[in-house]
Amino acid sequence: MEKRAIIAALLMAGLLIAYQTFFMQPAEVPPPPPKAEAPGVKPVPSPAPVAAPAAVAPAAAAPLGAPAVPDRTATVETPLYRAAISSRGGVITVWDVHFHGDRPMVLDGLLGPSGIRVVADGRSEKPIQFRLSTESLKLDSQKPVGELVLSGEDGFGLQITCTLRFRADTYVVEQYLKVENRHTIKPGADISMTWAGPVEWPKDHDSFPGPRPLHVVQLTKGAFWPYRSALTDHLNFTGTGAWVGFESSISHAGSLGQAGTYLVAFVPKSLGIRTVEGKNPEQVRAGDKDAPKQRVQIGLIATVPPLAPRQAWEGQFVSYLGPMEFERLKALGVGLEKAIYFGGFPVPESKARDWGLPTFPMQWIAVPVFWLLQWLYRLVPNYGVAIILLTVITKLIFFPLTVKSMRSMKAMQALQPQINALRSKFKSDPQRVQRETMELYRANHVNPLGGCLPMVVQIPVFYALYVALSVWADIQNAPFICFGKAWSWLPWLGGHDVWICDLADADHTYVLPILMGVSMLIQQKMTPTMGDPRQAKMMLIMPVVFTFMFLSLPSGLVLYWTLSNVLQIAQQLYMERSGTPAKPAARAMKKA
Repeated sequence: MEKRAIIAALLMAGLLIAYQTFFMQPAEVPPPPPKAEAPGVKPVPSPAPVAAPAAVAPAAAAPLGAPAVPDRTATVETPLYRAAISSRGGVITVWDVHFHGDRPMVLDGLLGPSGIRVVADGRSEKPIQFRLSTESLKLDSQKPVGELVLSGEDGFGLQITCTLRFRADTYVVEQYLKVENRHTIKPGADISMTWAGPVEWPKDHDSFPGPRPLHVVQLTKGAFWPYRSALTDHLNFTGTGAWVGFESSISHAGSLGQAGTYLVAFVPKSLGIRTVEGKNPEQVRAGDKDAPKQRVQIGLIATVPPLAPRQAWEGQFVSYLGPMEFERLKALGVGLEKAIYFGGFPVPESKARDWGLPTFPMQWIAVPVFWLLQWLYRLVPNYGVAIILLTVITKLIFFPLTVKSMRSMKAMQALQPQINALRSKFKSDPQRVQRETMELYRANHVNPLGGCLPMVVQIPVFYALYVALSVWADIQNAPFICFGKAWSWLPWLGGHDVWICDLADADHTYVLPILMGVSMLIQQKMTPTMGDPRQAKMMLIMPVVFTFMFLSLPSGLVLYWTLSNVLQIAQQLYMERSGTPAKPAARAMKKA
């Protein structure tokens, strides 16, 4: 195989890694304009943090006063999470996810829900003070479903009941809202249910081990693909969305926690409930320079129409608060799995219009690869072993291409003396050398790029595995060969596990990347030498370059590449011992 072809193939893999690591930004699709309201329904206001036109109520409701209700807290324990719900607005004050350790999703005063609030002219947007049906709820396989009923009054004649249904086997909370008019007039109002987080994370909370919002993700009804907006972008949307959420990640930062992708999402299930997102300036405490200056809120607004006395309105929505596990999200049936961003490549404008996509989604490649990985994981409950089996399967599938590649390289090596003679004869005419060389290849039925086929066809698998390790919650924090923490006296190893306790994290001992570099060097030494000898010497630099490149990549990906090199070496040894023939020259060099 030509050295230029090897360089091109290796650089393609390197460029893919560099593009994903340093330059890939989620493609943002501008949201479609909100659908027109039904006739007779006027625009309604958003909650205070999201500016919107105010609703015009038929008549101002006179205050009736809400009964005093003491503050209470209900706790919910399931195998997947532990939660605490306050009677003040039904605010979730604690939501600790049991996923590869405990991960808090709520940080008091900074990240979490704003509670259930009534939004209407002449009323303060204080959270409703609820009575709790129970203060303790524990779910397991014996009791898989439980309910917590919140009931309260807004002080203006509206009786609000919110039923929260929890399940032991999911992070989904089903919520049923009922609003009944206890007044003698027909008041209209909005009920807001939002979740807020800071645009910029305060410095004094850098050690928070829970997920931090990175993007607002929303799927509008009728759209095939969701749009993603950074928290620093302009956010002000209220419309008929299929769902809206915060996408969060935890980066590897020593003892602060391990990688993970998490989601807080709201899915309306009834007419009259809309998704909302927006910003509002945060009231900064005096002297607190590190307090966030802006907060982003996402959530739902339920538009309650004017109700006759004793008339009631009911609505339903669900919320998801947990890791971004593809199968769990897909099981909801609303496209919530599309919140996981696998990356993509730009699509030509004409194709983008036809497909309805701004990019070619890598999900179409990454998901099948990971489905296979999950199937192997069910056979051998270790993702590291599953990656090894995936590598073996990949090499077996592409073995015929490897044989063809070796024969092509042998044939090109046999033609090398004739190519060198052409270079000497036409050294002043490089174009003539190129034409004569290609004619020589055609005459002997040799494909100069045939040696690159095994590597090129593996690039999609390599890239899909890289994407899966980066964003797939199932494999993050998954161990391979874990010995526990050691070498705490070394600054670059202190607090890290030995050897591979997280396949989604880099190998901080650098053992696996070095093994990869050694295997790559051996593979190059075994590859038949073709072309300029100076190029062959330059190729010796490639293992060093790739070793440094792989130092910071997920150890699961380095494991795949290293084992792939080892299997390639074994295949080359097998074919050499079995006497894989090279194609003999069909005819002598064409004379000028």
